[in-house]
Order: sequence, then structure tokens, then C-alpha cells
Amino acid sequence: MAAYSLLSTLSSPFSRSPNRTPKLPPLSLTSTSKPSFLFPTRKLSLPSLHSLIFNQSKNSSNKNSSNNCIVSSAFDSFFILCTSLALSFSLFVTDVGAASAFVVTPPRKLQSDELATVRLFQENTPSVVYITNLAVRQDAFTLDVLEVPQGSGSGFVWDTDGHIVTNYHVIRGASDLKVTFADQTTYDAKVVGFDQDKDVAVLRVDAPKDKLRPIPIGVSADLLVGQKVYAIGNPFGLDHTLTTGVISGLRREISSAATGRPIQDVIQTDAAINPGNSGGPLLDSSGNLIGINTAIYSPSGANSGVGFSIPVDTVSGIVDQLVKFGKVTRPILGIKFAPDQSVEQLGVSGVLVLDAPANGPAGKAGLRPTKRDAYGRLVLGDIITSVNGKKVTNGSDLYRILDQCKVGDKVTVEVLRGDHKEKIPVILEPTPDET
Repeated sequence: MAAYSLLSTLSSPFSRSPNRTPKLPPLSLTSTSKPSFLFPTRKLSLPSLHSLIFNQSKNSSNKNSSNNCIVSSAFDSFFILCTSLALSFSLFVTDVGAASAFVVTPPRKLQSDELATVRLFQENTPSVVYITNLAVRQDAFTLDVLEVPQGSGSGFVWDTDGHIVTNYHVIRGASDLKVTFADQTTYDAKVVGFDQDKDVAVLRVDAPKDKLRPIPIGVSADLLVGQKVYAIGNPFGLDHTLTTGVISGLRREISSAATGRPIQDVIQTDAAINPGNSGGPLLDSSGNLIGINTAIYSPSGANSGVGFSIPVDTVSGIVDQLVKFGKVTRPILGIKFAPDQSVEQLGVSGVLVLDAPANGPAGKAGLRPTKRDAYGRLVLGDIITSVNGKKVTNGSDLYRILDQCKVGDKVTVEVLRGDHKEKIPVILEPTPDET
């Protein structure tokens, strides 16, 4: 009986009842050369195998209870395993889009010159408009009269009164004009006036004051080759675009697309001027207007040649006259002259007068036109060799000199008449349709 009690006492730490938690003998932790929690100095005394067998036979009555505890422990382990697998799977398949909202994207870093260009475009875009040229056409089958787009271009706001400046060739032949602002609002436009010789036109729209943001007007007299320029427009009918370049030449000369009259002091630039950019502004690095984009010279026919812009100093005087009077009072001599090639074939230098109407300035002054005599022989008229002492070798020279004069000015015209030269005073007048 005593032996049985001793065995029961020794086996009690390994026996488990449903309502009692087994307790292990306390461990003694002492200081050793190795970590004491890994190598305890006190050994645990375990019961003998006979005692365990005897204890198992003794607790046979509690077998069902122990089995239930084992099943419960196994179920708990299985539940933890399943939970771990489910959590791992959810992390694997979960979309990381929600987590990306917490990722902070660093701000884009731009150089100082890039920031200046972006600011220039943003500040001046509201001043640039898109112009649609509509023309009346009759349908060949239904005979209905329709308005169809025949061209487009750009323009810019000149003042708060609704005046829009563009090229004349943009609006030429239009029966109706539409002006579209940066916010895509469209207004009907009326032609205030135009100057065919300089390819400049002024329109007017009835738009709210808050939409009319005049572009800053600069100066073109002090421009330098190599300085940066920026062209804003609507190429191909797209939204506002910006092209950049430099001034590659100054004091160039081009001919007006409408009249062939030369336009002097034109700005040459390598900034791309595409179809639709015509009439748009050419700006300097401060965002000031220095010219109107008007043409591009491309021997290959592509939009990658040399661009030309009418200088703002020329445009300002024209626009002021068009706004005030609806016309430009440019002085003329009142003559028709022969092509330059014809004069060169005669072996002389100058401008050959073909016609000088009697009611014109030259006719009143006594300049002689070219005519035929009673026998049908050609009698050459006067050949203009200089005006106010400035040499004239061709028609472009004559136009350049007249552009520096005003209506009512008295000029001295030197002509070659036969085999001698004469000086004839002429008072300049405006063209007949501008009187």
C-alpha cells in the first residue's frame, strides 16, 4: 500500500485530469559559463517506466477524459494552422492598390529655365485664340448653300475692347469667322479692317471682359540674333501648343501673299511654325509680343524650314490705324511699273513706269508712262532711279522708301527720261479706295 502511494505520488506530475492543470517541478537557475536558460544546472527527476505503466493502469478510469483533451488540443492546433494559411493566402492575393495610396510621390523637379517656360505658356495661353474661316459653298447635287471651313489659324487678344489680331491670309475670302478661346467658348467675329500689303488683319468679338486678356506688347527694334523666342498657336486644329527656338536672323524681307509687296525687317526664327500657327504670337523670354508668325520657308515642302514673323513695331502702327479708321493710309506714287526682269533686259537699273494715271500723284506731277507712237513703236516711259536721294534699283527698293513716308509728304523723284535725268517733285497720296 505504501509502495502504491509512493508510485502515485511520483506519477502525479504526468497524470492529467479534466479539471486540473499539471505542474512541473521548479527549475533552479544558477550562474554557469553557458546561458542558464539553455542549460539548467538542476536535472529533472523523472519517474521510472514501471511507475508510468502502473500510473496508466491506475488512471484507466480517466481515459475518456484524457482522450477528449487530446482531441481538443489537436483541434486547436489544426485551427491555428488553418488560420495561418488563410492569412498568408490573403496577403498574397490582396490588391496592393489601396496600400499605394499611402505612397508619397516626390514632386517633379524642373530646372529654372523649364519653370520659366511653363509659366510663360500658362500665362499667355488665355490670350491666344483659334480662328476658323468659313466660306459659302453651293452643293453640286442639292444646290443648297452651305458654310464649310476653308482654313484656320491663330490670333491673339489685342485689347479689352474685343479686338483680335491675326494674319490677313487667315481670314481671306471668308464669309463668316469663328473665334474660339482657351476655354473652348466660341464667338462670331467681324472684320474691323486689314492690310493686305503687310498681311495683318483685325477682328472684333463681343466676349465678356473676363475672357479678354490682352497679350503684353513688346519692342522689336532691339532684338538680337540668338535670343530665345516662343511661338504659341493651334497647329492642325489641336489645342494650344508651344514651340521654342531662337532668333536666327533679323531684317529679313518677304513678300505679302496677297499683293506681293515686300515686308521689311521680318524676324527669322527656327521655332516651328506649322499650319494653324499663322497669326499667332511670337514671344520673347519675358512673355512680351515681338512679332506675328506669318510664314515658313521650306524647300522640301515640309513644316521644318525657316519661320518668319512680322515685327511688332510694324504691327502696332497698322493695328492702331485699323482700329481707329478701319483702313491703313499708306502713301503711293500712283504708278504701275514693269517687272524687274524686263528692266534688266534693257540694260538699265531702276523702275520702268508703265502707267501713270492722270488723276494720280505721279500723273499730276508729270511722270511719263510707257506707250506706243503713231507707228506702233514702243516708247519707254520714265525710269525711276532714286527717291529723296535714295537709290532705286527695283520695285522692292521703291516700296521700302515709300514705307518710310507718310500721306501728304513731298518727295523728289529722279527719273531717266531718254538720255538725260530729271528731278520731279511728287506729293504722295493714299490709294483711291482709301480716300
